[in-house]
Amino acid sequence: MNRREIGAWAGMIGSALFVLVFTIEGILRPGYDARSMFVSELSLGPRGWIQIINFLVTGVLFLLFAWGVAAEFHQGKASKAGPIILAIIGICLFFSGPFVMDPASTPRSEWSGHGIVHQLLGAVVFTLAPISTFVFLRRFRADPKWQPLQWWTLAVGIITVTAVVLLRVGPVQPPAAPNAFNAWSGLIQRALLVPFMAWIFTFAWRLQRVSQVEESAQPQGTSLAAGK
Repeated sequence: MNRREIGAWAGMIGSALFVLVFTIEGILRPGYDARSMFVSELSLGPRGWIQIINFLVTGVLFLLFAWGVAAEFHQGKASKAGPIILAIIGICLFFSGPFVMDPASTPRSEWSGHGIVHQLLGAVVFTLAPISTFVFLRRFRADPKWQPLQWWTLAVGIITVTAVVLLRVGPVQPPAAPNAFNAWSGLIQRALLVPFMAWIFTFAWRLQRVSQVEESAQPQGTSLAAGK
């Protein structure tokens, strides 16, 4: 298994596992409402260790995925910025585990140190997620091997940008009284996370296919060259 395949498997497993864990845990967690509560709120309470580990594992797998993507795009468009952005997202996801958020009802003036760090890490992830799609869109449009992903990438970019805007301008922070958007904060956040993770899964799946096709063709090319 080469570097690209390792990265591809890491991207597929990491993206799918992250969504699967927070979805199942959100259903099973007593008193948790996925429509209004953020994914990170699953890190609170006696069972918070489940989501903390989910962040840690996903972060490591994202770093491996970025490593594999760098091996595929070693030059040209997105060859530098793309893997770096994915790696930063992976690092932020990893440290979002131990730096647990404060309860959503905590006023900004009363945030703890770890809560502030968590908010900063989350802001980086939610900013870079849509940016990453448009960075790779430039490469996907130009590279024939990756053109099948260009329209899906554009769609996810638009969806994630819309979700980020809604999160920024919609829900209000305590001590202000909640508005209509607060009741749907969790759903809006998932409208960013789920499509983005689905895009990562598809990206990783394509990376695996490209790697396998090129590796299977390598012996043929080598033998033909030897025959000449």
